[in-house]
Amino acid sequence: MGKLKGKKRYKKLGLAPGSVIYTGDKSSKKLFIEAFDYNIEQCIDKELNNVEDIFEFKHIDTITWINLNGLNHVNEIEKIGNHFNLHPLVLEDIVSISQRPKIDEYDDYLFVVLKMLYQDENETIISEQVSFVLGKNYVLSFQEADGDVFDTVRDRIRHGKGRVRTMQADYLLYILMDAIVDHYFSIIESLGEKIEDYESRIFSGHVDKSINKDIQDLKREVLRVRRAIFPLREVISRIEKHESPLILDKTKTFYRDIYDHLIQVSENIDIYREMIWSLMDMYMTTISNRMNEVMKVLTIMASIFIPLTFIAGIYGMNFDYMPELHYKYSYFILWGVMIVLFIGMLYYFKRKKWL
Repeated sequence: MGKLKGKKRYKKLGLAPGSVIYTGDKSSKKLFIEAFDYNIEQCIDKELNNVEDIFEFKHIDTITWINLNGLNHVNEIEKIGNHFNLHPLVLEDIVSISQRPKIDEYDDYLFVVLKMLYQDENETIISEQVSFVLGKNYVLSFQEADGDVFDTVRDRIRHGKGRVRTMQADYLLYILMDAIVDHYFSIIESLGEKIEDYESRIFSGHVDKSINKDIQDLKREVLRVRRAIFPLREVISRIEKHESPLILDKTKTFYRDIYDHLIQVSENIDIYREMIWSLMDMYMTTISNRMNEVMKVLTIMASIFIPLTFIAGIYGMNFDYMPELHYKYSYFILWGVMIVLFIGMLYYFKRKKWL
């Protein structure tokens, strides 16, 4: 599997900059396109059958959100890019899923890349790249596959909830990004629950070999979430400071709220990283303590049998003259001495609380 991913990641080697090559492994048979076109009075929500159906939304006065699923359809994405005058490097970044969260500024649009995180039915964290193009009165979003975190946004647009239909396209970009950031909290909560579960398992003493692998997998998950979230703080900061007619001053306050959420999420991630390292230390300490307990029992048993073995060794020697051997009750006396030594040493170890 690792080799397959490597091939997909590096199959662009040697190609010219701006080559539109999909580097992911999620292939969809059909490019799914949905469009929301709205103003304060009405909303049109429909699924588009052809890429050409998008073109009519560029020069109208209403606000339009066009969402596309299926980055493997590079020809159609190039058509969209040509119509909206997107730079070839933007198209390249849209279909190259190894992008770091970032923002690029162009004359008449902004290009934003970030990672969408959600969990599947097995509670496995799925990371998917989402790209946004913010124009004067439109937002284009490009997703790798079906399934996202934008259902609440769709509902707000359809039913006119909140202020979305009274605001411009920059606010639409905000609520889309805010939906992604809000789901970061559910991911963080899930990671926290896993850490607490592993802590309970370790403290209860029910430590098996699998927990070591579980902790290592959890550490990799936290690092993957961290790589997705931390660069986004710089993106939001640049949007706040961006001097462009595409981002209105009254909307920058909302982006500042996203930045505050990211700071909170980032702090939790740092805390969880420290806790995971502590879990590893706790696990190793527990294993060491169990080994020490075993060694203590073995040492006590050896200490008890050393004098008994010494006595048995003396009277096991084949000397001709050993006066005790000819005494009538020597055998029973020797057993008595050995039993007294055994009981005495048990009592001594018990008194010292070594047992």
